[in-house]
Amino acid sequence: MHEMSIAMAVVGQVEEAAGAGGARRVDRVELQVGELAGVVPDSLAFCFELACAGTVLEGAVLVTRPVPARARCGGCAHEWAVGMPPDLCCPGCGRASDVELISGRELRILSVTWEDDPDCAGPAREPISEEA
Repeated sequence: MHEMSIAMAVVGQVEEAAGAGGARRVDRVELQVGELAGVVPDSLAFCFELACAGTVLEGAVLVTRPVPARARCGGCAHEWAVGMPPDLCCPGCGRASDVELISGRELRILSVTWEDDPDCAGPAREPISEEA
């Protein structure tokens, strides 16, 4: 289950940013997950909860924002929803040799919300945005 390694990587990155920002507790993490990223959102949520145990993220809510898979044909410039399983043959001209995936592989941290520690005089807090 690679969702556990993804969850641990997200928790590690958020912990680092939260520590540098003087966070007492992380309340919410929002991830962008592409349709073709190979991630099962329910499995990721389960693993995220386990990975957060004993950290400043314990009890944090994980929100996943799905990104549909889309492709563009280099031959005729047609764009289409790829779907799952992916259909990489252009519905405009029928070619499959010059197709570019333009979305659907994303896996990144969009935002993190935390509660500041009043005893920590760290830098001003801003939402973080990093690739997971």
